[in-house]
Amino acid sequence: MFPGLGGMNPKKMQGMMKQLGIQQEEIPAEKVIIETSDKKIIIENPNVQKIKMQGQESFQITGKVKEETQENFTQEDIKLVAEKTGKSEAEARTALKKTGDIAEAIVKLSE
Repeated sequence: MFPGLGGMNPKKMQGMMKQLGIQQEEIPAEKVIIETSDKKIIIENPNVQKIKMQGQESFQITGKVKEETQENFTQEDIKLVAEKTGKSEAEARTALKKTGDIAEAIVKLSE
C-alpha cells in the first residue's frame, strides 16, 4: 500500500494510516465463504482486516483457500427433500444450495 515502508514499526504505520483517515480493524473470523454461480471459494483460518478509507469499506483476507464446485440438484432431489421434511420446495432448494448435500439438507430442515 505504501512502497518503501515495509520495515516500518507497525505502531508507527498504524499512526500514519490514522492521520490519513484510514482505519483498520481485525475481524475474528473463523471461515470466509465467497459464493459464485458455479463454485464456492472457502478460506479457512482466515486473517481478515476491515479497512475504512474515504467513506469506503474493503476487506483484506488471507488464509488457506479451497474451491468447491456448486452441486446442481435435480427437481427430484428438491422434491425428495421437501417430502422428507414437510417443507416447501423453495425451502428445500435453499437448503440444498446452502449445504450442497441431500442428507445434510434434510437434517437441517428437520431441526
